[in-house]
Amino acid sequence: MAGIYAIMYFKSEISFNWLLSRNIHEVKELSRAMLACHLWDVKSDMAPRLIRLKTEGSWNHSLRDTSRAASALAAIGIAYPDVSTWMLSEQSGSSWNEEVYDTAYALIALADMGIENMNGCSWLVENYGPAWEHPGTTALILQALLSQGRLVDKDIHDWSGFIQERAGWLLSRCTLGGAWGPIATSNLVMQALLLAGYARELERENLWLFSSMNTNGSWGKGTGDITATSLSLITLKCLEKMNREE
Repeated sequence: MAGIYAIMYFKSEISFNWLLSRNIHEVKELSRAMLACHLWDVKSDMAPRLIRLKTEGSWNHSLRDTSRAASALAAIGIAYPDVSTWMLSEQSGSSWNEEVYDTAYALIALADMGIENMNGCSWLVENYGPAWEHPGTTALILQALLSQGRLVDKDIHDWSGFIQERAGWLLSRCTLGGAWGPIATSNLVMQALLLAGYARELERENLWLFSSMNTNGSWGKGTGDITATSLSLITLKCLEKMNREE
């Protein structure tokens, strides 16, 4: 795979030229693009722009926007106490809005800020069922459990069987081409499997993702999509890092 990574580094300049030429102003897009730039050590002004959009401990009073922004900023060492306070104030019982995506995104962000929340993790595991048995949904749940598990090794063992079984299910749902449907979903699944320790099993998927790049350096339909491109760059960098560490 060394040759692929060498080509990837060469082509990443094209990808970032495309990404940085976009008019990125939405919190979701800024958060993903900022994290991609950070991981690849590409200079940008996205962090200050993202920070300026924060008001009253949140971004747009949206749990998902706030979670994505908080995770991206935590990656560069910035965590706001008022943000975690706002997020925890939105938790009712063990979940956020009794909704799987809100709960998973919140748990990931809290973990990135160093805050454990085992009640939320238990809610995800205990309520998992056929309605959530989709690659993207399952991947987010695994990311939440594994991210929180970094903070408390003891409790995550209670869910290790669930995590490994669901990771195996995700691998079994991959198409022959190496994908799980849309680019964004495939990236979320690959990132969850990387966290679960399946880097070696993703060689075919790595090649598929790399080969899915558009000629202008982007990923996504048409002339490219900001979120799909950012997520793809994040995944490829994480794949490269983990394969080199093994």
